[in-house]
Amino acid sequence: MTYYKHHVFFCLNQREEGRACCAARGAEEAFDHCKQAVKAAGLAGRGNVRVNRAGCLDRCEEGPACVVYPEGVWYTYVDKSDIDEIVERHLKRGEVVERLLLPDAPQP
Repeated sequence: MTYYKHHVFFCLNQREEGRACCAARGAEEAFDHCKQAVKAAGLAGRGNVRVNRAGCLDRCEEGPACVVYPEGVWYTYVDKSDIDEIVERHLKRGEVVERLLLPDAPQP
């Protein structure tokens, strides 16, 4: 068994000179919301879910972006309801949220 069932990484990269970046698209707020939603759902901790900050995931132009491991599923999101759907469907029930898949990202 792995230490965590799911590990979620949020790109929080801030790029200079006005280039597209996840930080400019609400990534920090989404990260905070995801951590809270995971805790509220009773999914946080060893053997369950860990939500982490990440540096650049190199998908900023298509983001904001997060990735769920060990499956390697790449998501984008617009608002808190998208994050809630990822938590409910993917992290709780093991279903990939097709409508939020990051375009052209490698998927399992």
